[in-house]
Amino acid sequence: MVSATVHKEREQNRVVAVRQTLVLGDQKRLDSALEGSTVSGTITTSFVERHHGTDRGRNARKARKTYRFSKDWRVHEAMTFFTKYSDNFCWVVRTLRQKGEDGRWQRRTPAMAAGLADHVWSLRDWLSFPAVQLS
Repeated sequence: MVSATVHKEREQNRVVAVRQTLVLGDQKRLDSALEGSTVSGTITTSFVERHHGTDRGRNARKARKTYRFSKDWRVHEAMTFFTKYSDNFCWVVRTLRQKGEDGRWQRRTPAMAAGLADHVWSLRDWLSFPAVQLS
């Protein structure tokens, strides 16, 4: 895993410096991740901000100025995992689609793009899948 931060320094409401710092992982892994990105070749906050926007939209406990806040940390954590995993396995992302052999667009989820799934899971399929699999 690789993690980095972007810190913008401002003077009189103008950005005068941008500092990028590697937080987790090493420079080689970061360079590899940036090289493999089809969106950006630099460290950017847009990826995490898009994730946070989706997370707040799908998990009412994280929405701003709401009465549905979490009082129990374990429930909050469980809902976070629920939204994150269902988002990756059950939510089709238009920008991840690929053209099939027949020329038609194939719908894909982030889990399919990462090679973790071979189909779009329904919420029922995902919730009924056993967490521990016996061989």
